[in-house]
Amino acid sequence: MSAGDALRCMALGVLGVAGANFFYYYAISVTSVSVAIIVQYTAPVWVLLYMVSRGYEKATFPRILAVAAAVLGIALVIGIVGEHGVQLVWKGVAASLLAAFSFCFYTVYGRKLLGSHDRWQVIAYALLGTSLFWIVVNPPWKIAAAHYSREQWIFLSVFAFTSMLIPFSFYYAGLRHLDPTRTIVTSCLEPVFTILIAATFLQEHLGWLQVLGIVLVLAATVVVQAPQAAPVTANRIEQIAES
Repeated sequence: MSAGDALRCMALGVLGVAGANFFYYYAISVTSVSVAIIVQYTAPVWVLLYMVSRGYEKATFPRILAVAAAVLGIALVIGIVGEHGVQLVWKGVAASLLAAFSFCFYTVYGRKLLGSHDRWQVIAYALLGTSLFWIVVNPPWKIAAAHYSREQWIFLSVFAFTSMLIPFSFYYAGLRHLDPTRTIVTSCLEPVFTILIAATFLQEHLGWLQVLGIVLVLAATVVVQAPQAAPVTANRIEQIAES
């Protein structure tokens, strides 16, 4: 990998991975989890708008319907629709939007880099950029001063693998074979699986609105995978990379 592409991957890590995580967790700290998730998962809307405005995809009715269904489905799954007393903290909404834009960035820009490089190269340099960024923002001596216990270090290590490295590698594996809109709509299954796992293993109640939301997200995922009249070609991927 050239030095220029390595720096691009590191920028992907800072603006995409670190940005999405920081703004999402900040949003959770100042507003509800429900609000943070639903605003962040407007990302398919922004990706579709960007791809259409650049001429890389067509704004077909099935795609528009799928994106709208995915966003509405998540709203139903997390219970924000029909919930009374949802408090919108504007700092939290703004942070969630920035998380959504970061999510969009590492999907669209990551797809460009994957067009010419192995995903493990992209991931390695992206996480290197993320690590260097956090070392500056939150230096090691601050972490050492927190005096985490052995159990806490084990938890943080396991959390890093299961919530970042493993899903990030699978996400980019899928991104090599799908265009950004299909990939990001499919990623909307994440909160659906969260609710289903909680209902299965933690015996949490699953209401009919949540079931409807799950159906909508599943339907959106199926619809958005349907072949288009003008599929994304290698030349169009190169166009994305050049822009």
